[in-house]
Amino acid sequence: MRLFGRKAGRGESRPALSGSVSRSGVPIVGEWPRSYEAQLRDAYAGNAVAQRAVRLVAEGVGAAPLTGSDPGLVALVTARSGGQALLETVSAQLLLHGNAYIQVLRDAEGQAAELYALRPERVTVETDAGGWPAAYRYRVGERTARLSADPVRPEVIHLKRFNPLDDHYGQGCLGAAAGAVAIHNAATRWAKALLDNAARPSGALVYDPGDGSALSAEQYDRLKGEMDAFSGAGNAGRPMLLEGGLRWQAMSLSPADMDFAGTRAAAAREIALAFGVPPMLLGLAGDSTHANYREANRALWRLAVLPLAATVLEGLAQGLAGWFDEARLAVDMDRVPALAEDRETQWRAVSGADFLTGKEKRALLGLS
Repeated sequence: MRLFGRKAGRGESRPALSGSVSRSGVPIVGEWPRSYEAQLRDAYAGNAVAQRAVRLVAEGVGAAPLTGSDPGLVALVTARSGGQALLETVSAQLLLHGNAYIQVLRDAEGQAAELYALRPERVTVETDAGGWPAAYRYRVGERTARLSADPVRPEVIHLKRFNPLDDHYGQGCLGAAAGAVAIHNAATRWAKALLDNAARPSGALVYDPGDGSALSAEQYDRLKGEMDAFSGAGNAGRPMLLEGGLRWQAMSLSPADMDFAGTRAAAAREIALAFGVPPMLLGLAGDSTHANYREANRALWRLAVLPLAATVLEGLAQGLAGWFDEARLAVDMDRVPALAEDRETQWRAVSGADFLTGKEKRALLGLS
């Protein structure tokens, strides 16, 4: 009986996904990139909405105030290693890739000295005969390093999001947002092409001499040269002299052509939905009142930042339990500015409960 979706015999490296291509190697129209690297370039590197959505959540986790069982544990997690902000990097990797691999660097005495997040697309899980992770292979070019997955003091702490199709690798949000990202990028390129052409096809010169004749090649080239001389932003408003037999036919975009703006906005909202960010916080169209913005910011923390922070901090605490007894990491809810109003309401309600003793009130508020 197979207990795991992917077994050790499937090869050392995980097969990369690829998009559908024709026999000539050209991508089929309507498809979008399926590999992680291509999706990353299109979304995070080439799409402002997707990048801002990821940064809102990841930077929120990285900036969240922490509390822990040991000051040294909190200092280890919040310290930068090689210029890398650990919590922010790990959160972004979980959002995009669905996996985060944190290497535990030790000092001469074998104590955990630094934490560094490895690039997830370079890591392969090596399983034992029973299908459980035994080690991790980190490949950079032709060099491969084998890192232990010891349950007590591991060299790598693996964090992952839920994936119903794989037991060893998590699933990120990038694949779910790939279609919306492709639509949004295509609409952006189309809008750019329209702007390059004065935002609309302004009209057409129709040659109608009355006898059914057509322009010669020389006349066509000369007229095209004159048109080019009057195009561009520098020649805006400049009068143009037309010869006999030519008439101007004004043109404009149809309502169907103009609907690209609505398609682009819908794609941007879908991208925000994939990463769990309220569209209002990304500057998308909506009821942008102060109250709604405050509620959206609170929803971002409640529904996206805090759950992801709990996943990251609990995973790090469990992985570092071999060095720190009863390791515990959590977000200090009392110091989160976005939740100050919720905390104030809770304090007011508990303080007004006359049937509770002072000790019970302090316990309900999480005070010792």
